[in-house]
Amino acid sequence: MYMKTLTAITLCAASTFAMAQTAMTKAEHDAAKDRIEMNYKNAKKACDALRDNAKDVCEEEAEGKEKVEKAELEHKYKPTADNARKVDEAKADAAYEIAEEKCEDQKGDAEKVCKADAKAAHERAMKAAKGKA
Repeated sequence: MYMKTLTAITLCAASTFAMAQTAMTKAEHDAAKDRIEMNYKNAKKACDALRDNAKDVCEEEAEGKEKVEKAELEHKYKPTADNARKVDEAKADAAYEIAEEKCEDQKGDAEKVCKADAKAAHERAMKAAKGKA
């Protein structure tokens, strides 16, 4: 009996310690947010060397990455089902914006089909994200 109680107490202490290790402090959250914003600014600055639609695609990729990273940070800071859904939605939105921008390299019907495919993929991803909540 004593051994079972000791084992139970040890497991509870270990799980509490593990949870404390994964929790993020406000200072860590703020530092991570600042790092994400700095990475976004650097990525956007790197796009300045590009021209035309390649520059637009690059900027969409930088913006999408920032939005996804911020959503993931919020989920890590406050791990809720709602924040998990927001991560999936941010990924879907970013992929859609990038795909739509890439479609602009095409012309005529090819561009229309490309954008329709991107929109359909986005709608499927959003529906899947909402289904998780």
